Amino acid sequence: MEVVRRADTLTEAAAWRMIEAARAKAEALGIAVNIAVVDAGAELLAFSRMDGAPLLSGEIARNKAYTAVAFGRPTADWYPMIAKEPALLHGIVHTPRLIIFGGGIPVRVNGAVVGGIGVSGGKAEQDVACAEAGLQAIGVSAE
Repeated sequence: MEVVRRADTLTEAAAWRMIEAARAKAEALGIAVNIAVVDAGAELLAFSRMDGAPLLSGEIARNKAYTAVAFGRPTADWYPMIAKEPALLHGIVHTPRLIIFGGGIPVRVNGAVVGGIGVSGGKAEQDVACAEAGLQAIGVSAE
């Protein structure tokens, strides 16, 4: 019986590269956002709040990254999955830190979730575009 397992995780250097790419995308879109990158255990590796980004969006960005890692799926997938399930829709949203709208994406390398990125401050589609730019900066795609 094995009692430990090896778990790959995102590096701090990769996290900062993702932050810079997401910031550049936000600037190109003309928005100010908060960007959070977490490791495989959902611990914060890097965070940036652009000048003028909404203060409350900082926590939302961190929670988007957390949700993406915790469930291994983009936050944008949640609402379509639960929209027609009233009990789930009205129950699961009370789960602390769960975000069910776009902007959080897991980072997968060789099929394993090694981290996550969360962006908040723009419209959901803009947040997703910024998060995807972060993934592209380290050579991975959203799926």
